[in-house]
Amino acid sequence: MGFSRKEYEFLSEIGLSSGNLGCFVNGTWKGSGPVVSTLNPAHNQKIAEVSEASIQDYEEGMQACSEAAKIWMQVPAPKRGDIVRQIGDALRSKLQQLGRLVSLEMGKILPEGIGEVQEIIDMCDFAVGLSRQLNGSVIPSERPNHMMLEMWNPLGIVGVITAFNFPCAVLGWNACIALVCGNCVVWKGAPTTPLVTIATTKLVAEVLEKNNLPGAIFTSFCGGAEIGEAIAKDRRINLVSFTGSSKVGVKVQQTVNERFGKCLLELSGNNAIIVMDDADIKLAVRSVLFAAVGTAGQRCTTCRRLLLHESIYRTVVDQLLDVYKQVKIGDPLEKGTLLGPLHTSSSRKNFEKGIEIIKSQGGKILTGGGIIESEGNFVQPTIVEISPDANVVKEELFAPVLYVMKFKTLKEAIEINNSVPQGLSSSIFTSKPEFIFKWIGPQGSDAGIVNVNIPTNGAEIGGAFGGEKATGGGREAGSDSWKQYMRRSTCTINYGSELPLAQGINFG
Repeated sequence: MGFSRKEYEFLSEIGLSSGNLGCFVNGTWKGSGPVVSTLNPAHNQKIAEVSEASIQDYEEGMQACSEAAKIWMQVPAPKRGDIVRQIGDALRSKLQQLGRLVSLEMGKILPEGIGEVQEIIDMCDFAVGLSRQLNGSVIPSERPNHMMLEMWNPLGIVGVITAFNFPCAVLGWNACIALVCGNCVVWKGAPTTPLVTIATTKLVAEVLEKNNLPGAIFTSFCGGAEIGEAIAKDRRINLVSFTGSSKVGVKVQQTVNERFGKCLLELSGNNAIIVMDDADIKLAVRSVLFAAVGTAGQRCTTCRRLLLHESIYRTVVDQLLDVYKQVKIGDPLEKGTLLGPLHTSSSRKNFEKGIEIIKSQGGKILTGGGIIESEGNFVQPTIVEISPDANVVKEELFAPVLYVMKFKTLKEAIEINNSVPQGLSSSIFTSKPEFIFKWIGPQGSDAGIVNVNIPTNGAEIGGAFGGEKATGGGREAGSDSWKQYMRRSTCTINYGSELPLAQGINFG
């Protein structure tokens, strides 16, 4: 049992044990579903066991959540913001332990694990300020003695289904905003990161209990596809936020749309970095390295396609090959590691299959391309020279595989960038204003995130996060993303004694 290992002792500091109940419903921990084991992907060792949620647990949780929603939406928004502030403080107190857990269970390196938890804390801070700014508009009326205004009211219940690669940050993007907007939250964490789900929920639960609020304001489930399907079908859940593959996202959207619910989708990415002939090559190479190798290529914003101007192609490729040789691969909890394992053994098998497909479609392996024989799920960071027209380039291989290709003009580079089904993140390296403004304009990148002289990954919470096309069109975190978690009413008030009609219509 992994829990007996000395390096796992910190888990008890965040409320975890060798056996854990995997759902928090109506303020109580339970789990009457299957018992599963969670693994450390660096060693494929068992960490602990979790009793997952059953459909009966789910139904009990939703009944309580429906009642709690009636209470929570009546709490003034600034008061709701104060609860979220306290959640942020609770996370701060366990930042190191939670960050370490993310690295242990997901496999990303420790600085990224800690950074992920910090992102929820930042979202809490953002949401506290937002709780006093859920403003509508006052609109001039064309009719005398009439006033028009917009009111924003809570939806009621928001369902959040998150993925393994960001097992708690994506919850923060959604839950912090949903809570200050007056909604209860129902969270289904990734099946392979249940300990992160449980530990995060325990901190939220403590804050609710301390403030004598119903525990059902925040409900969480560890479980498989049947729980996700129940959330998608549940008419009590007004908005479903789903993070995952485009393939599954389409099914979620269809199910939610059939009941006229709202969907917020964060799906696959296939992101490109363009390096122009005037670019700062040192800056570009450093950016590409982390964008392609960070999180073992398991970010939706990972750089998967590198488009190089033909005049600098060889220079950039040679420098990348040099820095790839210096990448330290190993246990994500060890200092200095840059590349940890893939999350599961299935991920490693998909990497192997992907490499075979790449080779069959004319891809030339410049470095890497193999698995690393070990007890963990390690693979070699890989660079592939390939045509942008190869079918495999249009797909997302969730691993540290970087496709490199040449272009002659900015127009050609933009066409290649936009040629894939996905549209999440994109970046260009250049110092020319005419290139920059073409890139961010209507004839430039068709992605939701369009960067200049920074990599495709590492978005700040102040802006809306999300993408177009097969990425789903959803937006989370900053800007005016909060509007997705509320319902808008256009209100017209007649404070006079006459009844003039709009558009000058005279009736009777």
